[in-house]
Amino acid sequence: MLNLRGVIAPVVTTFEDRNEAVDLDAFATNLRVYAAAGLSGIVVCGSTGEAALLDEDERRSLIEHTRSEVPSDMLVIAGTGAESTRQCVQRCRVASDHGAHAVLVVAPHYYSSAMTPAALDAHYRRVADESPLPVLLYNIPKYMHFALEPDLVARLASHENIVGMKDSAGDLTRLGGYLQSQSESFTVLTGHGGTFHQALALGAQGGILAISLFAAELTVEIYDSFTAGDRDASAEAQRSVAPLAAEIVGRMGVAGVKAAMDRVGLNGGRVRAPLMPLGIEDEARVDALLRDARVTAAV
Repeated sequence: MLNLRGVIAPVVTTFEDRNEAVDLDAFATNLRVYAAAGLSGIVVCGSTGEAALLDEDERRSLIEHTRSEVPSDMLVIAGTGAESTRQCVQRCRVASDHGAHAVLVVAPHYYSSAMTPAALDAHYRRVADESPLPVLLYNIPKYMHFALEPDLVARLASHENIVGMKDSAGDLTRLGGYLQSQSESFTVLTGHGGTFHQALALGAQGGILAISLFAAELTVEIYDSFTAGDRDASAEAQRSVAPLAAEIVGRMGVAGVKAAMDRVGLNGGRVRAPLMPLGIEDEARVDALLRDARVTAAV
């Protein structure tokens, strides 16, 4: 059984300025900081990790380095979603070969109109049947352009190798629908930092949160205070996090997250083309948001 609890960091992929090659030294430095920050695990090759812009060798190397740099008891989840079921299964096998504990599988979405409930059900069941690692579903309508329906999630939750899901939509009503499927063998995590406290109150067991990449202390405080029974302290920390989540993560995206990481002493750096760096106004806005939230250092 995986311990899908607490705050899990969906790490960025660090690139060299000169040629956009993956910078594994910078990547490893970030991992060591997160391991010391009280986070429960790492997601590598996820949305914030610019997974759609990575080749297969880069994915393999990032998973391998993640496993070698974080403690053996720290959860490592690899993003393995792909447009073909066949490639998704192959990525799951590679993740297993290089030490991941589980895989996070975003739905195929290029042919979005063809992704009927039947097609998605068949895709996830084949992945779960053939993956050597436990599977987490991934709902992110911002990039998928559709949402996983709660009744589909309910059916998939009965599969013995589908152990949970990440829901990044921020729709608390839909999250409540997913939570109807939560059990001892299926765990629901939020991926939306702006509603982390509210998601915990509804029953989510933790979060895979980009906000933790530059404000780990605040996100851990939301979770730890909540689980300790101090709802007021958890809600207060959430109020500090909400603007960061809405603007830096939500509006600015990966470039905003990386800029915020640079400000707190971590390795954010450049994004890979065709993504663009922040403009001057957004750079200044990142500074102001971090200052208002009193986020000054990574830990």
